[in-house]
Amino acid sequence: MLENHARLMQFFSSSDAIIGRKRLQKMIYILKKCEIPFEERYQFHFYGPYSEELTLRIEEMCNLGFIRETKEEMKNYYQYRYEVTESGKEFMKHYHTELPPLNRRIDAMNDKSSRFLELVSTMLFFEHLPKDEISEKVFSVKSKQNYTDEDIEEGWKFIENIRQIH
Repeated sequence: MLENHARLMQFFSSSDAIIGRKRLQKMIYILKKCEIPFEERYQFHFYGPYSEELTLRIEEMCNLGFIRETKEEMKNYYQYRYEVTESGKEFMKHYHTELPPLNRRIDAMNDKSSRFLELVSTMLFFEHLPKDEISEKVFSVKSKQNYTDEDIEEGWKFIENIRQIH
Protein backbone atom coordinates (compact mmCIF):
# COMPACT_ATOMS: atom_id res chain seq x y z
CA MET A 1 0.00 0.00 0.00
CA LEU A 2 2.70 2.51 0.95
CA GLU A 3 4.64 1.82 -2.25
CA ASN A 4 2.39 4.22 -4.18
CA HIS A 5 2.82 6.82 -1.45
CA ALA A 6 6.60 6.37 -1.60
CA ARG A 7 6.59 6.93 -5.37
CA LEU A 8 4.70 10.15 -4.88
CA MET A 9 7.06 11.15 -2.10
CA GLN A 10 9.98 10.64 -4.49
CA PHE A 11 8.16 12.89 -6.97
CA PHE A 12 7.71 15.63 -4.36
CA SER A 13 11.28 15.18 -3.14
CA SER A 14 12.55 15.81 -6.68
CA SER A 15 11.34 19.42 -6.58
CA ASP A 16 11.44 22.32 -4.13
CA ALA A 17 7.68 22.70 -4.43
CA ILE A 18 4.82 21.90 -6.77
CA ILE A 19 2.50 24.84 -7.17
CA GLY A 20 -1.08 24.17 -8.23
CA ARG A 21 -3.44 21.24 -7.99
CA LYS A 22 -4.04 21.14 -11.73
CA ARG A 23 -0.28 21.26 -12.39
CA LEU A 24 0.25 18.39 -9.93
CA GLN A 25 -2.39 16.22 -11.65
CA LYS A 26 -0.96 16.90 -15.11
CA MET A 27 2.66 16.35 -14.08
CA ILE A 28 1.96 12.92 -12.58
CA TYR A 29 -0.10 11.96 -15.64
CA ILE A 30 2.64 13.06 -18.05
CA LEU A 31 5.25 11.11 -16.05
CA LYS A 32 2.97 8.09 -16.10
CA LYS A 33 2.75 8.38 -19.89
CA CYS A 34 6.58 8.48 -19.92
CA GLU A 35 6.45 4.99 -18.39
CA ILE A 36 7.19 6.12 -14.84
CA PRO A 37 5.29 3.53 -12.77
CA PHE A 38 2.66 5.69 -11.09
CA GLU A 39 -0.40 3.52 -10.60
CA GLU A 40 -3.14 6.11 -10.13
CA ARG A 41 -5.98 5.68 -12.60
CA TYR A 42 -7.03 8.68 -14.64
CA GLN A 43 -10.21 9.63 -16.45
CA PHE A 44 -10.97 12.58 -18.65
CA HIS A 45 -12.31 15.52 -16.69
CA PHE A 46 -13.02 19.21 -17.20
CA TYR A 47 -9.32 20.18 -17.17
CA GLY A 48 -8.09 17.06 -18.94
CA PRO A 49 -6.87 13.83 -17.32
CA TYR A 50 -7.73 13.71 -13.63
CA SER A 51 -7.16 11.07 -10.95
CA GLU A 52 -9.41 10.89 -7.92
CA GLU A 53 -6.98 8.28 -6.54
CA LEU A 54 -4.16 10.82 -6.74
CA THR A 55 -6.25 13.45 -4.96
CA LEU A 56 -7.07 11.01 -2.15
CA ARG A 57 -3.47 9.82 -1.86
CA ILE A 58 -2.19 13.41 -1.62
CA GLU A 59 -4.80 14.10 1.06
CA GLU A 60 -3.62 11.02 2.99
CA MET A 61 0.00 12.15 2.73
CA CYS A 62 -0.95 15.60 4.02
CA ASN A 63 -2.87 14.00 6.91
CA LEU A 64 0.15 11.81 7.71
CA GLY A 65 2.29 14.96 7.81
CA PHE A 66 4.52 13.88 4.89
CA ILE A 67 3.42 16.68 2.55
CA ARG A 68 2.49 20.24 3.45
CA GLU A 69 -0.30 21.80 1.41
CA THR A 70 -0.31 25.58 1.69
CA LYS A 71 -3.17 27.66 0.32
CA GLU A 72 -1.80 30.86 -1.20
CA GLU A 73 -4.00 33.80 -2.09
CA MET A 74 -3.35 35.27 -5.52
CA LYS A 75 -5.03 38.34 -7.03
CA ASN A 76 -8.38 36.72 -7.75
CA TYR A 77 -7.94 33.05 -6.88
CA TYR A 78 -6.18 30.61 -4.57
CA GLN A 79 -3.43 28.22 -5.49
CA TYR A 80 -1.93 25.37 -3.52
CA ARG A 81 1.74 24.73 -2.84
CA TYR A 82 2.95 21.22 -2.02
CA GLU A 83 6.23 20.60 -0.21
CA VAL A 84 7.83 17.64 1.56
CA THR A 85 7.96 17.99 5.36
CA GLU A 86 10.66 16.72 7.70
CA SER A 87 8.40 13.74 8.49
CA GLY A 88 8.17 13.08 4.77
CA LYS A 89 11.95 13.14 4.45
CA GLU A 90 12.19 10.72 7.36
CA PHE A 91 9.64 8.41 5.69
CA MET A 92 11.74 8.40 2.51
CA LYS A 93 14.80 7.19 4.46
CA HIS A 94 12.91 4.00 5.31
CA TYR A 95 11.30 3.32 1.95
CA HIS A 96 13.17 2.47 -1.25
CA THR A 97 11.47 3.11 -4.59
CA GLU A 98 12.54 1.94 -8.01
CA LEU A 99 11.83 5.15 -9.92
CA PRO A 100 14.32 6.71 -12.31
CA PRO A 101 15.54 10.20 -11.40
CA LEU A 102 12.69 12.64 -11.94
CA ASN A 103 14.41 16.02 -11.45
CA ARG A 104 15.05 16.86 -15.11
CA ARG A 105 11.54 15.91 -16.20
CA ILE A 106 9.99 17.85 -13.32
CA ASP A 107 12.14 20.89 -14.14
CA ALA A 108 11.06 20.69 -17.79
CA MET A 109 7.39 20.61 -16.76
CA ASN A 110 7.83 23.37 -14.18
CA ASP A 111 9.16 25.59 -16.97
CA LYS A 112 5.78 25.29 -18.72
CA SER A 113 2.42 26.84 -17.88
CA SER A 114 -0.44 24.83 -16.42
CA ARG A 115 -2.36 25.60 -19.62
CA PHE A 116 0.41 23.97 -21.67
CA LEU A 117 0.58 20.94 -19.36
CA GLU A 118 -3.20 20.61 -19.73
CA LEU A 119 -2.71 20.53 -23.51
CA VAL A 120 0.09 17.97 -23.37
CA SER A 121 -1.76 15.70 -20.95
CA THR A 122 -4.88 15.89 -23.12
CA MET A 123 -2.84 14.97 -26.20
CA LEU A 124 -1.34 12.03 -24.31
CA PHE A 125 -4.78 10.92 -23.12
CA PHE A 126 -5.80 10.50 -26.76
CA GLU A 127 -2.45 9.25 -28.08
CA HIS A 128 -4.02 5.96 -29.16
CA LEU A 129 -5.61 7.96 -32.03
CA PRO A 130 -3.85 9.16 -35.21
CA LYS A 131 -2.16 12.56 -34.78
CA ASP A 132 -4.69 14.47 -36.90
CA GLU A 133 -7.55 13.03 -34.85
CA ILE A 134 -5.79 14.03 -31.64
CA SER A 135 -5.67 17.62 -32.89
CA GLU A 136 -9.38 17.49 -33.74
CA LYS A 137 -10.10 16.02 -30.29
CA VAL A 138 -8.13 18.76 -28.54
CA PHE A 139 -9.89 21.49 -30.53
CA SER A 140 -13.22 19.87 -29.67
CA VAL A 141 -12.87 19.04 -25.96
CA LYS A 142 -10.68 22.07 -25.19
CA SER A 143 -12.40 24.64 -27.40
CA LYS A 144 -12.47 27.26 -24.61
CA GLN A 145 -8.69 27.12 -24.30
CA ASN A 146 -8.28 28.34 -27.92
CA TYR A 147 -5.25 26.15 -28.60
CA THR A 148 -3.62 26.73 -31.99
CA ASP A 149 -1.91 24.40 -34.45
CA GLU A 150 1.36 25.91 -33.21
CA ASP A 151 0.44 24.96 -29.63
CA ILE A 152 -0.22 21.39 -30.77
CA GLU A 153 3.11 21.27 -32.61
CA GLU A 154 4.91 22.61 -29.53
CA GLY A 155 3.10 19.94 -27.49
CA TRP A 156 4.39 17.14 -29.75
CA LYS A 157 7.95 18.46 -29.50
CA PHE A 158 7.65 18.63 -25.71
CA ILE A 159 6.32 15.05 -25.54
CA GLU A 160 9.18 13.80 -27.69
CA ASN A 161 11.75 15.66 -25.58
CA ILE A 162 10.38 14.70 -22.16
CA ARG A 163 10.25 11.04 -23.13
CA GLN A 164 13.94 11.16 -24.04
CA ILE A 165 15.03 12.62 -20.69
CA HIS A 166 16.60 10.09 -18.35
